[in-house]
Amino acid sequence: MTTENQAYEEEHDDLSLNRLQTLRSVLTTREEQAFMSILFSSSATIRANNFGLPRKEVEKLLGVSREDNYFHSFLSRVNQAVGRYYRLIYDEGRDQVVVMLRVPARSARHTLSSEALAVLLFMFYQQEVLKHEYTLLTQLLEAFGHEVMKGSRRIQLAIDTLRKIGALENQQLSDKEDAYRLTAIGVHMFSDSFLRRMVEFSHSNQLSKEDVMKFFNRYNLYEREGLI
Repeated sequence: MTTENQAYEEEHDDLSLNRLQTLRSVLTTREEQAFMSILFSSSATIRANNFGLPRKEVEKLLGVSREDNYFHSFLSRVNQAVGRYYRLIYDEGRDQVVVMLRVPARSARHTLSSEALAVLLFMFYQQEVLKHEYTLLTQLLEAFGHEVMKGSRRIQLAIDTLRKIGALENQQLSDKEDAYRLTAIGVHMFSDSFLRRMVEFSHSNQLSKEDVMKFFNRYNLYEREGLI
């Protein structure tokens, strides 16, 4: 799930999955079947918290083995064809390939509570901007626990929600200290337009898309995915 802006939300209601037909112009039949298998396996209903397919299995579907250039070309071509609706990502940590659905902000609010969104943004800033390896539960409680009633329980519920949708995972440190790390799904959940509005709100002025992308260190992500 990737959040989108209001303009996209209004237009999205009239869009049809018939646009998936564009896959046939950029993918072979085998590649198209591989994408559909990844799409099916990325469903939370089908795979619980084990989203997507291992890279090895995807390459088997594609009929290749550890061919980096071809593998990343496949990701790039899929994203060019259906990027308006989906994002195909490679989680290097898990060695998994996952399809994320782009959804309007209104729909995203039904999935994430305000606490879950706050936790995700806090972890995103810590790990993607400040380059922390993980985020401690104590840091989350210090940041948000005092602002809500029953803060500890509600923050833990938010963490559980994010874990269930594959946005974060436990980081083993010790028996006495809980820590969490964003997955590739969590890193890619925010669209550029969402991040731009969030940064503009926090700074109370207009920022360019380039400013926002630089702030969140996104150029290197797009270069790896072949999106720019």
